[in-house]
Amino acid sequence: MESAIARNRVQQIFLYLGVIFLAANLRAPLTSVGPVVAEISHDLSLSNTAAGFITTIPLMAFAFLSGIMPRISRKLGMEIVLFSSLILLGLGLGMRSLGNITTLFIGAALVGVAITVGNVLMPPYIKKYFPAKVGSVMGVYSVAMNLTAALAAGFSISLGKIANLGWKSSLGIWIILTFLTVLIWLPQIKSNAKSISLRQKEEDAPKINLHKSRLAWAVTIFMGLQSLLYYCLTAWLPKVMQTWGMDIEASGWTLSYVQFAQLPTTFLGAIIATRMKDQRFLAASVGVLCSVGIIGLLIFKTQFVLLWCVLIGIGSGLAFSLSMLFFVLRTKYTAHATKLSGMAQSFGYLIAACGPPIFGGIYDLTLSWNWSFIFLLILTSVLFLAGIIAGKNTYVA
Repeated sequence: MESAIARNRVQQIFLYLGVIFLAANLRAPLTSVGPVVAEISHDLSLSNTAAGFITTIPLMAFAFLSGIMPRISRKLGMEIVLFSSLILLGLGLGMRSLGNITTLFIGAALVGVAITVGNVLMPPYIKKYFPAKVGSVMGVYSVAMNLTAALAAGFSISLGKIANLGWKSSLGIWIILTFLTVLIWLPQIKSNAKSISLRQKEEDAPKINLHKSRLAWAVTIFMGLQSLLYYCLTAWLPKVMQTWGMDIEASGWTLSYVQFAQLPTTFLGAIIATRMKDQRFLAASVGVLCSVGIIGLLIFKTQFVLLWCVLIGIGSGLAFSLSMLFFVLRTKYTAHATKLSGMAQSFGYLIAACGPPIFGGIYDLTLSWNWSFIFLLILTSVLFLAGIIAGKNTYVA
């Protein structure tokens, strides 16, 4: 009896570690790119627009593949698909750091496919294995994801110097984290050879056409624009700071300031939002915080940069938690929530994927980052309006 209890405790520890370590793999491979994008561009003779696709390609994978992941999971088993995604992620990280244009973009595509699996399947995985602790485990999951994203941005340059391989080691070093995660997941794969499928009980939900719903499009636009803002900064903020005269290592930490500021609002945002009558005030706060941060960067450049990054981070962290929560709060039925999530993530990440190359392309045309930030400021005003509509206490129909 005692041995069985001990065995269950060990399994539970591995489940927790599995969530934490897999979450740690879902953003670090993306945020590690921004600080070294100038080095990559110089080494491979890439334009700013082309360099933006290093971040955009994974976002395109999010957009086009999110909808099919539940079907693959039902067929093969959730744990097997998640474990396979770790192998694919390791392969993508290795290819991305080989040092030529072809493998760089192929690796970026593989990284994108692998992360898509985690994005889609980790929430139901947590619901399956932690049914009584969904909220707290989702909070830990979000913090692990954003914390490693912040550390990846801050230490990307330093890691490249330590390994003496420049940007190749800055991007490739994360294979170590993926390898450790594979080891942690191995016991789970062995104990879940016959995986339970993701099929849910059918419910008597009326049919709806979300593409004709104003509310559904507001949620989708809110989801897409908050992602676009985040990934534009992930891809370009360090290089912008370098162009404005900041030291290359210090520039990587500006992105970390954004990431660290996201942590409390990402964790607490959903808890606060569910206790409010509606979420319009919080959604409006997102637009205001992000706008003030962007305007601060435009006017003061590298002065008070910590303040502007923190404001943007608080706003974008709250935006992320709200965008996930809207799938649940704006629907009456689970089937509708699933459809709204699929629509918002597919179209939303398609919107987000356009951001990094446009942001870099505007600089190529104008030779000024000011116009790139004005582009973000305009879209932040649209984010504000979409959030006001999405935050109203009503349901898609």
